[in-house]
Amino acid sequence: MNDTHQENPAQKLALVTGASRGLGAALAELLAAQGYHVLAVARTVGGLEELDDRIRGLGGSSTLAPMDVAEAPAMQQMTEAIASRWGGLDLWAHCAIHAAPLSPAPHIDGKDWSKSMLVNVEVTRGLIALLEPLLIARKGTALFFDDPRGGAKFFGAYGATKAAQIALARSWQAETAKIGPRIVIAEPAPMPTATRARFFPGEDRTALTPCKDEAARILAGL
Repeated sequence: MNDTHQENPAQKLALVTGASRGLGAALAELLAAQGYHVLAVARTVGGLEELDDRIRGLGGSSTLAPMDVAEAPAMQQMTEAIASRWGGLDLWAHCAIHAAPLSPAPHIDGKDWSKSMLVNVEVTRGLIALLEPLLIARKGTALFFDDPRGGAKFFGAYGATKAAQIALARSWQAETAKIGPRIVIAEPAPMPTATRARFFPGEDRTALTPCKDEAARILAGL
């Protein structure tokens, strides 16, 4: 992990998985502006560095973690680092997703299906197990993002695995309702993200909600 500012152990810590672009980047930037130290996780180093430049411009602080969430040892290492350096976690926003190409159900590519299951379901399960003790330590919140396209035509791989992810999050939410940590499941408005552009090429993106506006709305709801 690359520290771009000296962290304060007493400062609130937000982990954003999938932080290099789209809603994840917008959430990370806004959280930094609100005084959180942001641990930004993504595979795209350039995107993380650009995010850090914006956070610096706001006077915020961050730690960049160019990691693949699908690499279980890397996530274990990250969790151990959080525990030793911060002692807990105030907020986890899980924005990492694999968006498989649209395809009729009988023609879903096996590799795309396997990667969708790994990133969207298995990674989520693993991170819940790793991060729950850290969230409990600071009475923190885990934030997930629902998508209503499950069952829509051609969305078989993405829709099925995203629905499974949210079903898992809802079970965790029900289990922890009285004891914590708090689990919040938001449903973002359509935004002009790279993922959406792959799903809906040629769409009028001016009619979509900017990621920064949607991030502000979601965080205000917390």
